[in-house]
Amino acid sequence: MQLVKTHRDALLRPLQIVSGIVERRHTLPILANILIRKDGDEVTLLSTDIEVQISTHAAIGSGKEAAATTVAARKLLDILRALPDSEVSLSLSNKRMTIQSGKSRFALQTLAAEEFPTVAQAEHYGAQFSLPQKTLKHLFNMVHFSMAQQDIRYYLNGLLLVVEGQNVIAVATDGHRLAFSQTVTEQQFARQEVIIPRKTILELQRLLNDGDDPVTLAIATNQVKFSFSDIELISKLVEGKFPDYTRVVPKAYKNNFTIGREVLLRSLQRAAIMTSDKFKGVRCMMAPGSLKISSTNADQEEAVEEIEIDYGGDSIDIGFNVTYLLDVLNNLKCDSVSISLGDANSSALVTVPDDPNFKYVVMPMRI
Repeated sequence: MQLVKTHRDALLRPLQIVSGIVERRHTLPILANILIRKDGDEVTLLSTDIEVQISTHAAIGSGKEAAATTVAARKLLDILRALPDSEVSLSLSNKRMTIQSGKSRFALQTLAAEEFPTVAQAEHYGAQFSLPQKTLKHLFNMVHFSMAQQDIRYYLNGLLLVVEGQNVIAVATDGHRLAFSQTVTEQQFARQEVIIPRKTILELQRLLNDGDDPVTLAIATNQVKFSFSDIELISKLVEGKFPDYTRVVPKAYKNNFTIGREVLLRSLQRAAIMTSDKFKGVRCMMAPGSLKISSTNADQEEAVEEIEIDYGGDSIDIGFNVTYLLDVLNNLKCDSVSISLGDANSSALVTVPDDPNFKYVVMPMRI
């Protein structure tokens, strides 16, 4: 039975959308597959890793029959990428899928669609709202680098999303630094907060575009659903209590200065050359009119950078993990950043001039 007959790119695009979360090694072999379901000319592709599920559809079906099967995602993707830009067909016979294009033919094993473990959708979604795709993508982009990776405090391995009043807020922290970003909408929300897993956020950054097309978010007690373009992404939520970010963000620091983002970034990158893999500390010495950045390593090697700044506050000698500073400076797209400090033992606050919607807090380290 023929499932699909279309141009290669018309099949490759939806396949690339769903195959991002497919893992090669899995305890359940079928999770290395994608589910292909055909109903007339409508073909739905679906993948899951039990935690996250992505589905998309395209009008690329062949024939009027309905059929469903699962096939290895990576192999199908690799085959399509390697084929020339021409017509391709998928057909199903005796539990094998045949991919044909011109004089090239491949036969892949399939597993029954009934065995594929799809994520059960929540019966009731509480908060539902829409944002332009570029707005949500920007919101995630501003904080994603601060998410923990494999922290024992599992609630840090994700992003806190808060909707309240007209604000949609994203917060991420790994315990050493915290990034906060918010956007103001025309809609009104009752307060709700959820922790979205790291993998889901990274996948959404890949899938969301920079256009004004809407993405609809639906939040349930244990899952969140994102619907945009022809894509639906359902994700489980992380259970746990996220740290109170309002207490972490310092207020009313009296030592402030504004500096060119590129100037500071280049100086820190040069100073970072002298740090080691085990110790990423750099020393920052603020004095009226100047910022001195230095780093040393176990071989007694040293780097020193001096920058003139418009600063009239206290003299402060403070250490930071240079990676945390480079992460935020590389991620921002503005010309200059504002830095606020208390003393050598207090965290630093990085903000963008004239933009109250972004805050980045980084803890000091002993040098």
